[in-house]
Amino acid sequence: MTGLAESRESVEQLAAVWRAMVLDRDAGADVRDLPGIAVRWADCSFAFWNCVTLTDVGADAELVEHRLRQVADIMRSKKHPGFLWLFEDLLDDGARSTLAAAAERAGLEYAFPGTGMAGDLLPIPEPVHPDLTFARVTTDEQLRAYADLNSRAYGFPLEEGRDGLVGSTLWKNEVYAYLALRGDVPVACAGAIEADGRLFVVLVATDPQWQRRGYGEAVTRKALYEGARATGLTRATLHATAAGAPVYPRIGFQPNTPIHFYGLKG
Repeated sequence: MTGLAESRESVEQLAAVWRAMVLDRDAGADVRDLPGIAVRWADCSFAFWNCVTLTDVGADAELVEHRLRQVADIMRSKKHPGFLWLFEDLLDDGARSTLAAAAERAGLEYAFPGTGMAGDLLPIPEPVHPDLTFARVTTDEQLRAYADLNSRAYGFPLEEGRDGLVGSTLWKNEVYAYLALRGDVPVACAGAIEADGRLFVVLVATDPQWQRRGYGEAVTRKALYEGARATGLTRATLHATAAGAPVYPRIGFQPNTPIHFYGLKG
């Protein structure tokens, strides 16, 4: 794939997967495909399920400024905060150079960076880690542990992570979601879900006290291994945080577009 094609793939994967995720939380969630904007907003307290993204390809500075104002208006209409996910490589050079100022004028503030990644990397060998066993998430107790790992890793209150996941039928049945266990203690987690002929890796997290031991990489490999074995898919995609970005190339992912996360100004 070319760079632009991978960037388009990255935003399309977000739109496809987040449609399922937010409708799983609330059948009446705001899921709309507007001109140049995809809304995927569960309006729950788990901020990652409240998402807006820009979908124009090659957007210039004037169009991006207009879209950012539209996005800010959408976000202001919601009860709970969330994020604009902005895929940099969909913008033209002029829009990229003026992005920070345009976001400021729209009332948005930069939150954190990310990176789109993809690769034709499957199947992969079944992972083994000397410290770990793996358990697929099939119960609410396991799903609560999965949610709590994400809350601790990303700095959310436990209640917010649980609001995003606990009780989900989707996560217990359609997501290849795995806990990495050190003894009986969940220390890391990762999920993979089929989306438009690919496996999309979602909500990878490691408990902060157990980081830098290869646990996140191992459980991500487990989710991919089992997802590929069940589906026969060979291509995988993900959106990495800065913490995860160095890990995924070791599995076979290649970075494509930078992602900028924005929230409303406080």
